[in-house]
Amino acid sequence: MSTIAKTVVATGASSGIGFEAIKQLLVQSQPYNFILGARDVKTTTDAYNGLKYDSAKHSVTILPLELNNMNAVKTFSQQTLEKLGATPIDYLMLNAATGMIKSVAKTGPHGSKWIEPYLVNHLSQHYLLHLLRPKLEQSKSRIVVVSSGAVRMVKDPSTLEDEMLATKDTGTAVYSSTKFIQLLSAHWWRRQFKDACLVAVSPGLIPATGLSRGSDFILPTDHPDAKSVPEGAQSVLRAFTRDDLPEDSEQIFLTSWGEWWPKDLYELSLDRKLQEKWSPSQEDIEKEEGVSA
Repeated sequence: MSTIAKTVVATGASSGIGFEAIKQLLVQSQPYNFILGARDVKTTTDAYNGLKYDSAKHSVTILPLELNNMNAVKTFSQQTLEKLGATPIDYLMLNAATGMIKSVAKTGPHGSKWIEPYLVNHLSQHYLLHLLRPKLEQSKSRIVVVSSGAVRMVKDPSTLEDEMLATKDTGTAVYSSTKFIQLLSAHWWRRQFKDACLVAVSPGLIPATGLSRGSDFILPTDHPDAKSVPEGAQSVLRAFTRDDLPEDSEQIFLTSWGEWWPKDLYELSLDRKLQEKWSPSQEDIEKEEGVSA
């Protein structure tokens, strides 16, 4: 009797940790169907074809996805749901991220008032959860939000809005702030979902990824806590299957060494007013970002 294939929908799987995570799943005996969003469909398709995976067992579909454009996110969700039909989503991996610096401008990408790192690291994937929510609930999906220990660098959340606005000159380093906002949203979604289950996970300090493209920082390869890309991918994949979820629903953060982070390490993200503020409704996002009907 053949094993039923599991379906994985993912962002941020065209390179780095996301690509490596899918690569590791492609060598498993468990069959998988993958639907992956990518900015460069041809390059990503070529990269997966180069893995020479067993296409009789696994399927890989690459769909266009530009995360700084909410219209593109909506199209991706529609194409994903059309491709799935009645097939459930077993896992949704939200891994896409950019470490690019803030550039002050009259507007952000596509006329948005927000900077690109905010759109890519948070708003687009928060919007995608809205769009896929009925399917995720029906499927009883596991949602894996790839986070970062950098959330601890945020000390004053009152500065976040100015940091995210394209017109405000607040300094260039915004990665930790966008990941903190992403974690606020993860807490908010954890409360919203009734049947789906959400886990945040840190892959660890991984120097050899594309995260620093467009950034002015370089992750040190000789750092004592540095991990390889395969190790980072293994940390993320643990979040797919861990069934020892803490009873406390606010304890959602799985570390790269496989432990559930105590809440006091991300205490600022537990503020429910902040969670509400940074978790806009689907309607508000579509109105503000000019998403076509």
